[in-house]
Amino acid sequence: MCGIVGIIGTEPVAMRLYEALKRLEYRGYDSAGIAFLEEGRFKRLRAAGKLNNLLARIQETPSQATIGIGHTRWATHGAPTEENAHPHIAGSVAIVHNGIIENFQVLKAQLEEAGVTVKSDTDTEIVAHLIDQRLKAGEAPQEAVRSVLKMLEGAFAFVIMFEGEDDLLIAARRGSPLAIGHGDGEMFLGSDAIALAPFTSRVTYLEDGDMAVVRRDRLDVFDEAGRQVVRPLSFTQASALLVDKGGHRHFMAKEIAEQPDVIGHTLAEYVNFHEGRVTLPDMPVDLSAIDRITITACGTAHYAGMVAKYWIERLARLPVEVDVASEFRYREAPLKEGGLSLVISQSGETADTLAALRYCKEKGQVVAAVVNVPESTIARESDVILRTYAGPEIGVASTKAFTCQLAVLAAFAIHLARMRGCMDADEEKRLVKTLSEVPRLVVTALKQDAHIDTVAQKIAHARDILYLGRGINYPIALEGALKLKEISYIHAEGYAAGELKHGPIALIDENVPVVVIAPRDKLFDKTVSNMQEVAARGARIVLITDEEGARAHGAEAFETIAVPAADPFVSPILYAIPVQLLAYHAAVFLGTDVDQPRNLAKSVTVE
Repeated sequence: MCGIVGIIGTEPVAMRLYEALKRLEYRGYDSAGIAFLEEGRFKRLRAAGKLNNLLARIQETPSQATIGIGHTRWATHGAPTEENAHPHIAGSVAIVHNGIIENFQVLKAQLEEAGVTVKSDTDTEIVAHLIDQRLKAGEAPQEAVRSVLKMLEGAFAFVIMFEGEDDLLIAARRGSPLAIGHGDGEMFLGSDAIALAPFTSRVTYLEDGDMAVVRRDRLDVFDEAGRQVVRPLSFTQASALLVDKGGHRHFMAKEIAEQPDVIGHTLAEYVNFHEGRVTLPDMPVDLSAIDRITITACGTAHYAGMVAKYWIERLARLPVEVDVASEFRYREAPLKEGGLSLVISQSGETADTLAALRYCKEKGQVVAAVVNVPESTIARESDVILRTYAGPEIGVASTKAFTCQLAVLAAFAIHLARMRGCMDADEEKRLVKTLSEVPRLVVTALKQDAHIDTVAQKIAHARDILYLGRGINYPIALEGALKLKEISYIHAEGYAAGELKHGPIALIDENVPVVVIAPRDKLFDKTVSNMQEVAARGARIVLITDEEGARAHGAEAFETIAVPAADPFVSPILYAIPVQLLAYHAAVFLGTDVDQPRNLAKSVTVE
């Protein structure tokens, strides 16, 4: 989940590396560092903690160096200390790495037996030493790197710099993403295109197993077998502007506030509001003939898939299997050739989801990807892209990406129902009209912000909080609990409300707030019954419902948050708003780092 960059340029490189790393900080913020060649010798600056700590080092050390590499770290091997920060140097080799070398302990033992002193606790330093050994044995840089790559097990993306070589960087990837940007007499490398956007829009994406030899005016790419290959040049759509908070206190607050616009933009891509119909990209599969859909994703995206299961099974009468990608990839699920699999990922680089995608492809499935980054590996390897238009999401806790995923999946469910003959044109028009109202309804839901802030402060000191939901809003209970855990560090769990009596009710007392998600739908009375069961045991209830539900049962709750009334079809999108705000305000009140919570990174590119 680390972010890596490299530049061979014509201008001083240190601040350019920092600018690229700033755009990759969502990938990790435990430590950061850069290294560059000054008169043919390595100069390295590293700092533990946030990237600003590295900036101070850079500002204290002026340099005219024009070649360098940089790294922002999410710790895997070794604590987040300066000693473990990248770049790592061994002899005449400096390296930055995203990934995990699974056999590094064996390789480390071999090095130590040969008399090599390893200074850090990382797997990355081992790779630098192995390459340096090959150089000392007389191999050229390209030959040395290729030799070492064959020794490595696991996933990685490397950018490697060599002392005395001021016009050479070597890059390689297996499992982890890597992009190469083309400038005028300059070349740029980064974990994704957003890091390169300030410098160029022309990007080459390395494929799995590729190694690249990069010079200022030349790029040579070799596949895993060592054959020279040509990878296509793309024009990235990544924004060249450094994303800012737009006057908000945190990126998360800004991204919550952006949801009416980005949901509207996403729906406009797939819904013809004038004609009242959904139009999706053509798929190389007969949707009327498939007998099930397999959905895989991780974290918040997995909960979006769970919502989609309710939509698709009810509207299209088609069985849906939803799996956590990290489990799905290992359980050898039987998949019918010619079937349809759906993968969901904000970044398009989630390692487990990518592995699940490849498994599905191996089994002859058509793969459609709901993804926010069209240049990502998942997007490039899928048969169909169902793109979300959330824009860059910087806050680690997903907000606008989640609701945009729901918008796409709602449109997909309608389209699937029509293709399968389970929905007539009039019902499609009705649901399209319902979708058209969502951006306005989200605006109304956001007006509860000040009230939700007050509610959050009242429950923020709890050690444990339960979230309850039924039917299509059960996944929103799970998502609400996840959001609270991610950024406030309060232990929270989401449950299907009907499961309360099967164990969780034993946890209930006056110290455990219970957040009940209960729109006034056909399951409302059953959910209220569960709410009354916990109220009878002294729990403080936060009822999230619509105006009618608040009038009927608001007096029974400790606090009530009213969401605008809407068709139950779109309730998951609307009820995501208050659970996001509840988590956000609780975290702010407790003083945690909302945008960069401890131990987390935005894009999980390692297993």
